[in-house]
Amino acid sequence: MQQQSAQFRWEQHTQRPLFGLALAFAVAYAVPIVRPDASRGVVEVCMAVEWVVWGAFALDYAVRLGLARERLLFVRTHWLDLAAVLLPMLQPMRLLRLVSTLLLVGQRARMASQIRLTTYVAGSVVGLLMFGSLAVLSVERDAPDGNIRTLGDAVWWSFTTMTTVGYGDHAPTTGLGRMIAVGLMLSGIALLGVVTANIAAWFIARFEKDDVEERRQTEAIRELAEEVRALRGEVAALKGTRVQ
Repeated sequence: MQQQSAQFRWEQHTQRPLFGLALAFAVAYAVPIVRPDASRGVVEVCMAVEWVVWGAFALDYAVRLGLARERLLFVRTHWLDLAAVLLPMLQPMRLLRLVSTLLLVGQRARMASQIRLTTYVAGSVVGLLMFGSLAVLSVERDAPDGNIRTLGDAVWWSFTTMTTVGYGDHAPTTGLGRMIAVGLMLSGIALLGVVTANIAAWFIARFEKDDVEERRQTEAIRELAEEVRALRGEVAALKGTRVQ
């Protein structure tokens, strides 16, 4: 119990700092893409920030694993966290660090009970749109047959892809760009399903609440009717006694 409490305290204390580091990662990831003419020093600083953020999340996972009562169970139930931590080590690609950071931020957001589902979904949409746009722009900008050359093109493409509209005016031509497209499409479908389920659950809960209130009122009316009948019986008995 003490170890579980220590793990919970660690997660509570590190939640906001890790989200702050995730924002720093977003800036560091975006600067070299939005400003391709940035100096080498700026690019190196941004890359260093990306690795520092990933290292912070890796350290967070290691500490949570150390504080867990049943470590094997923790690994089995947090396998996505482990995959996100190990992913950038397999191949030093910026896109892998992007994917791993998104996964880790998403996992920590789910742990936060104070973050409502709607806020989480809205944040996921904004994050996926932003990172999807930056990721596809970074791999498609210099492609020989690519037609996603500017940030505006990338944002428009990400929005139409996530909503599964797919106008076709912009489309990735590289293999990595198409992998990003598949990820965005699946993410868009998943988020749409979450929103739909959330709305349906709200209506069901509302109907159940109204039904419970209606049953309560019906029961109160029935009890009142029984009391009235009992009072009438008592009044009739009193009248009969007086007549005698």
